[in-house]
Amino acid sequence: MAGGLAVSIFALLGDVLRPKSFAGLFGAAPSVALATLALAFSEHGFGYVATEARSMAIGAIAFALFSVTTCQLLMRLQSRAWAASSTAILVWLGASFGLLHLIAG
Repeated sequence: MAGGLAVSIFALLGDVLRPKSFAGLFGAAPSVALATLALAFSEHGFGYVATEARSMAIGAIAFALFSVTTCQLLMRLQSRAWAASSTAILVWLGASFGLLHLIAG
């Protein structure tokens, strides 16, 4: 419920503010992540939250690599969208599992 409320508030702010380029600043992911971590802390404690936060950070890094790969394939190689995203998802998977293996040991 807390995550949904936060997403709704940030979506409303994104619609109301001008210029529309500000709307991107109010992405829902940070608010949902914080609400999730707060709820997890109240239910499971610090160790669980640390694991969840690490997983979120790994996912964010992998998603950034996915985005860069997709942009490069679309802009430089002028790939089709399905081909670029299919290739980039392999980069995302490799980065996710690679970072998890590197950090978790």
